Amino acid sequence: MTNRRPLDHIRVLDFGHYLAGPMVGMMLADLGAEVIRIDPPGGPRWHDPAFEMLSRSKRALTLDLKTENGSQTALAMVARADVVIDNFRPGVMARLGLGPADLRAANPGIISLSLPGFASTDTELAPLAAWEAVIAARTGQFTDMGLNRQLMGINPSFTPLGLASAYGAAFGAMSVLLALGAKDRMGGEHIEVPLASALFEGLVYNCEQIEDYPERYKSPREVELDRRRAENLPLNLSYADLGEFLDPFYRTYRCADGRGFYVVSCSIVTHPRRVLHVLGLDDLAETLPDFDAYLDRKDWPDDWAMRNYPVGSRDRKRVAEAMQAAFLTRPSWEWEELFGAGKAPASAQRSTREWLDDPHARASGLVLEVDDPRHGPMRQLGNLAWLLGDDGALEKRPGPTPDEFRGDLPRLMAEPPRPHPQGKKKGGWLEGLKVVDLTNVIAGPTIGSTLARFGAKVTSVQPVNPSVDPWNAIVFGLHAHRGKESVLLNLGSDQGRAALERLIVDAHVVTMNGTDQQRDDLNLSPGRLAALNPQAILVQLDAWGGPRRGPKSDHLGYDDLAQAATGVMVRFGGGLDTPEEHAHFGTIDVLTGYMACVALGAALERRRVTGKGGVARAALAGCGAMIQAQFMYDFDGRAPFDEPAGRQARGWGAFYHCYRAAEDWMFFAAPTERGAALARVPELEDLAGLGENELIERLAERFAFHPVSHWQGRFREGSASVVPLGSLSGNREAGLHHESEGPADIRQATYRAIRHDAHPMGRWVDLVAPNAVRPEHATITVPAAAPKPGAQTRAILSRLGYSEAEIAAMIEAGVAGESWSARYLPE
Repeated sequence: MTNRRPLDHIRVLDFGHYLAGPMVGMMLADLGAEVIRIDPPGGPRWHDPAFEMLSRSKRALTLDLKTENGSQTALAMVARADVVIDNFRPGVMARLGLGPADLRAANPGIISLSLPGFASTDTELAPLAAWEAVIAARTGQFTDMGLNRQLMGINPSFTPLGLASAYGAAFGAMSVLLALGAKDRMGGEHIEVPLASALFEGLVYNCEQIEDYPERYKSPREVELDRRRAENLPLNLSYADLGEFLDPFYRTYRCADGRGFYVVSCSIVTHPRRVLHVLGLDDLAETLPDFDAYLDRKDWPDDWAMRNYPVGSRDRKRVAEAMQAAFLTRPSWEWEELFGAGKAPASAQRSTREWLDDPHARASGLVLEVDDPRHGPMRQLGNLAWLLGDDGALEKRPGPTPDEFRGDLPRLMAEPPRPHPQGKKKGGWLEGLKVVDLTNVIAGPTIGSTLARFGAKVTSVQPVNPSVDPWNAIVFGLHAHRGKESVLLNLGSDQGRAALERLIVDAHVVTMNGTDQQRDDLNLSPGRLAALNPQAILVQLDAWGGPRRGPKSDHLGYDDLAQAATGVMVRFGGGLDTPEEHAHFGTIDVLTGYMACVALGAALERRRVTGKGGVARAALAGCGAMIQAQFMYDFDGRAPFDEPAGRQARGWGAFYHCYRAAEDWMFFAAPTERGAALARVPELEDLAGLGENELIERLAERFAFHPVSHWQGRFREGSASVVPLGSLSGNREAGLHHESEGPADIRQATYRAIRHDAHPMGRWVDLVAPNAVRPEHATITVPAAAPKPGAQTRAILSRLGYSEAEIAAMIEAGVAGESWSARYLPE
């Protein structure tokens, strides 16, 4: 039992092509599942080393699903499998005789996952050939890409980051595992995860809108953007100009070796002081104001608080200049060691290639080396979700050779079909699951808010005296803490710790974001947790953790630092001299929260089979690699890392590109048909034989003659697509449902947002609906509004057995609390 892999009892048939479907299969294989990749005659459609990486530890079988024999063989395999994955356009699997009803007839307990580009119920978008960039363009990933680009007047811009596939794969793997865990109770299930819906959810913090948003939460860049728009001034800043509007504790500095060093140490009470201490600037720290960030702005004793983002305009320049002067005294690698030891979050800027050879990445298992028969030793992104103590987590077989499973097919066919599950109950997959949530900011709280949609009961435990400023804790918490109840406890006191342990004894899952050192300081080491509750699962995420320990395992970090370390910022900015944080808030934070749910799904499945609890893990740095999966590999002789990068990128060649039509921007995708797609269009057929560089210019001229709708009609057939460049705000407004109007229909449209117009903070707030996961049978709950911190303290302590007198005494002594501030959202 002790040597079993978490999913070694699960068989998966992977019909996926390109990125999202194969990535789900890779994650399940990484957790020990038997994954059989089903290839068409002639082999996989995507011939790329990245696909070979995504196929690691899988077997391959060639079947012609368009023939009776191929289809029947596939159905016979389904009868002996647990999971089926596809990422075709809606209706393709059904036309092959492998639709949800066909799969269920072959195996009533099958869990089938479909990952279309757009929702199958969306009559406008479902028929599109949904290439990664088509989804990104229509959703708004290329439009208004961050405050930097808005201030520079650059719109649109293209990025090759595979966000839609990453978010969709995370939701897909998570939902498969949760449905497997509920199968005995609820039976088989078909799940659809539209990649565009997953992308929209993943970018939720860029879609959030708050009524009468207080000015105190706006960054210097937002204030400057508002000023320029109000005064009708041009948006034409240079990259160098942006420095004036960057917070000293949230920006890149130049070191003695010329490398950029990114500091993200705002908003947490102790972090700005730690940064200044490491830099030898304690005297400067003593001159800076420091007071309760939860006071209303009118009650502040000074212009800004050191424990509150952003730094005020009076001090921003002098603090940044003093920090820059200090950074120039040492090389970046030395600062990285000092910042890590000083518990001050920061990272040197690296390229993708540098991350793949980074000593910590390789020591920790965040980057693995696989001996590939085609490419030799191949460095690849490591596990994206794993369980502590899973000895096989780092053992990978290279991607399969064509049809290599053929010899084992008779063995599989000789097995009896899977037994039929008897359960037919309705509800959520996680009904009855109790979760104690010890997380803060975005990534950690995303775990609990995601679990709540599946029926889990989540209790958020936060400190009596907040360690995080209200921008991170409250503004972001409007989404991150939806569907939870809230108690405030002082875990530094014996009584507060005893109350937490009562919660844990009665729970199934505990979540936290922090390093191993922080985990153990909380007295939540694996041994202590097992002593409290042998079946409890701890879900732990951090910045740099991996299946093994590495030199940075106990360093602190955030989303933006994972971007800096793994190459996202260098890629987005266009080089080591001009790094930029990715335009969208929470890009990696949210994904890591989802991946922690994948790890939990595997841990729940292992517990169902073995009765064993344990620790489920994910890391920000791993997810920084995940959004670059299509180029996160290296080997001797690899093609150059020359993917599109920087502010001026508009596409990846002529056939995968943003073009200006007569009235607006659009995205044109014909990466496989290429010239053949142009040859079918009368206005473009003469361009079909042109070279790539000349073609971009000529297509730009031709596309400008007609509106987007004209070109959509021209490219309606085949595997080419044209979509208008959407925006996150436009999709939010188009799909907005007011909560006061009753329950929202979250199953039909690709994009759906909800206006919580009776929110307890007294303002309405627009949030993306939880509609990326669409089960055929299970219930998805729209989580209730995030409570004001401490709102349920008395009720929770009473439920734990404390008397009213004991509760009152705990609150009086500061062991427990009922509020951080007079207002839900300080003004």
